[in-house]
Amino acid sequence: MNFKPLYDRVLVKRVEEASVSAGGIIIPDSAKEKPLRGAVLAVGAGKLKNDGTLYPLDVKVGDTVLFGKYSGTEIKIDGVEHTILREDDILGILED
Repeated sequence: MNFKPLYDRVLVKRVEEASVSAGGIIIPDSAKEKPLRGAVLAVGAGKLKNDGTLYPLDVKVGDTVLFGKYSGTEIKIDGVEHTILREDDILGILED
């Protein structure tokens, strides 16, 4: 299924964190928190200004981004969980 976000929305797939702590302790699924980073899968056309023009987004497909714990709306596409965020909810882009 193809999905195209509208305006300043971004489709993100959360990136799972490691299941072993730095000290070697295995973290069970019930104790894990939702990941706060994800891979951008699709972006909208841009933010709509008051005069009707579109302001392009800073994020692009393929970026890895950080976002707030309770940001966005969770949806399932083809049985896989994704999150839809506004660009304003994204805290930053992770670079290698």
